[in-house]
Amino acid sequence: MPLLPLSIPSPPVDWQIPLTIPLGWLHALIPAIAETQAIQIHTYALCILVGIVAATIMVNQRLKRRGAEPGIVLDVIIWAVPLGLVGARLYHVVTHPGDFFYEGANIWNPTQPGAIWNIWEGGNAIFGALIGGAIGAWIGCRFAGIRFWTFADALAPAILLAQALGRFGNYFNHELFGQPTDLPWGLEIEASNPAFPVGLAEGTLFHPTFLYEMIWNVVGIVFLLTMERQYRLVTKTFLGLTVPVPVGDAVARLQWGRVWALYMIWYGIGRAWFESIRVDPSEVFFGIRTNVWGAFAAILLGIILFAVQSRRHPGLEPSPYVPGREWKPEGAVDSTETYSDADEPDDDVTVSADKPATDKLATSGQSALHKTGTSS
Repeated sequence: MPLLPLSIPSPPVDWQIPLTIPLGWLHALIPAIAETQAIQIHTYALCILVGIVAATIMVNQRLKRRGAEPGIVLDVIIWAVPLGLVGARLYHVVTHPGDFFYEGANIWNPTQPGAIWNIWEGGNAIFGALIGGAIGAWIGCRFAGIRFWTFADALAPAILLAQALGRFGNYFNHELFGQPTDLPWGLEIEASNPAFPVGLAEGTLFHPTFLYEMIWNVVGIVFLLTMERQYRLVTKTFLGLTVPVPVGDAVARLQWGRVWALYMIWYGIGRAWFESIRVDPSEVFFGIRTNVWGAFAAILLGIILFAVQSRRHPGLEPSPYVPGREWKPEGAVDSTETYSDADEPDDDVTVSADKPATDKLATSGQSALHKTGTSS
């Protein structure tokens, strides 16, 4: 099949490792480090890192809008990110055992290709990341005093952003592409690629499933933000033209984890299709790939979560914090601590005989007449 003019070329293999940091100069200080040893910075890892940073910024802004302390997201992700990475890798290893456990395989040595620890070589399952990250987020929320569902709702559109950016890593790694296609946006994959299907002609194009998922995730961000708040059209004037502009309510109508539930449903629907057209090896149960089963589970759990939380919590969250852990901004004044000049012990307020006491300013629940000790 000839390459079409509008096909998507895969990036050069050299781009997979844009930076190498030699460590041989440390050999004299630390003999365990070989003179030829080096740290390779993989583009795949950079894509994941950029996604994490972008999601963290977005979650921070969304939590601040709910009234949470700026930067408190860091107290949560310090647990969620590491456990999410562990879960992602563990899930991938368990669902792709043939890639790691075979005769002569390098299972444990991270300095050699193929080890189960080598996440930079690709192989991080989002469903495992969700499970591990959820455990880490729950732990972090407990320490930070943030409601778990408040954090989950703030995270929902942000994690779609992180996933969209992270999919670039699959593009650079030449992996996780779909079935052959003759569409003009087909992805070029070299015939020497280990995942290139046997029997296909060199130059065959494949569905760019990484691109499909990126687009689906970006549309999902718009969907979640739109569903979260009630929008109405307000006319505004720009450059002399009056145009209707959608404006969302200040308070989100979907809380208590319902935005997260919609994320699970949205991502599960898209992932079920993308996964079904991929050609990379996967464990299959009852004729269906394991990640498709995972997508079905995400949809089901999302529907159940939305229904249960809607029934249990029909109203709004009283605070992004659990009771007793509320944050008060610096300089904020508690209403129980307010006072006026008339409350000062050295100030005497005199009531004129020809002016009713009710015309005087009363403070702290006491009239000016009572302030001076005068009886009625």
